[in-house]
Amino acid sequence: MGWRGILGFEYGIVQAPLGPDISGPELVAAVANAGGLGLLRAPDWEAPDYVKQLIRKTRALTDKPFGVAVVLAFPHEENVRAILEEKVAVLQVYWGECSQDLVFQAHQAGVKIVPQVGSFEEAKRSVDVGVDAVIVQGLEAGGHVIGQDGLITLLPRVVDLVRGLNIPVIAAGGIVDERGYVAALALGAQGVALGTRFLATEESYAHPLYKRKLVEVHKTEYTDVFGRARWPGAPHRVLKTPFFMDWRNLPSHENETNQPIIGRSLIHGVEKEIRRFAGTVPNATTTGDIESMVMYAGQGVGLIREILPASAVIKRLVKGAQDLIQKEFASEKTSGEQI
Repeated sequence: MGWRGILGFEYGIVQAPLGPDISGPELVAAVANAGGLGLLRAPDWEAPDYVKQLIRKTRALTDKPFGVAVVLAFPHEENVRAILEEKVAVLQVYWGECSQDLVFQAHQAGVKIVPQVGSFEEAKRSVDVGVDAVIVQGLEAGGHVIGQDGLITLLPRVVDLVRGLNIPVIAAGGIVDERGYVAALALGAQGVALGTRFLATEESYAHPLYKRKLVEVHKTEYTDVFGRARWPGAPHRVLKTPFFMDWRNLPSHENETNQPIIGRSLIHGVEKEIRRFAGTVPNATTTGDIESMVMYAGQGVGLIREILPASAVIKRLVKGAQDLIQKEFASEKTSGEQI
């Protein structure tokens, strides 16, 4: 079963990369120490020396393996080179072509490469170039969403695609507890990737108000209101905060470039201004009008009731999934009831 591990990790639980810097060394190390696959998020600009520092800081907090995620839509070649030189366990890539050359480079460095995909066609291209696993993202996911298919329909198709190829399929999108975990396993996944649930942890680098909103606000919407200029054609799922509800019908010609500055953040060591409608979530350093900033979240956010340590999230997922399968489903089967 998925809790027995994938890609050499103890459990089939992946902490999705949380941008721009929300999944930092503290969160990734906590996930790694609990037996999951934690993923740092590389900057969206070339900063290879900083990336190496980020990796080394994480290694100071854990002796377990972990990975680094790169968004291929932004400058990334030097960062990838730094990641491979540091020989982390996993290079996760998203929103761009996972080329045969990139796979070759990763494998030459002894690093596993795992793309996140949002369609059957993208999954097939990735499998064809020899990736080590595939994360399948459903439309239910928070943050930037690359596909249009729901997880329950897309996931089994990708599972069928890789049958017999020894390529683990990891489910992502709306999964926050053991029920979603078991459902993904039933659909053929060997692991699950959780973003919003790990966003709402003690070690997450998200702003405290953002974390609180994840507990208080139970609804999300798929939109393109935020970050249109910086990342065009990149729809996203956000919390239905009062600010978003006031501006959800923002005219298509409007974007963040001519908007007032509403705050400032230190992101990957660089001071950044945050304009209204920017696609940058508030991190722990952010000052200004936090309520008016984007807050990404997946559809499973309504199941999040408290901020937990990352280790507790993993323990609950594993124990809950084991109990659900062994007690609930097994007891029904032994009692002779139809399932």
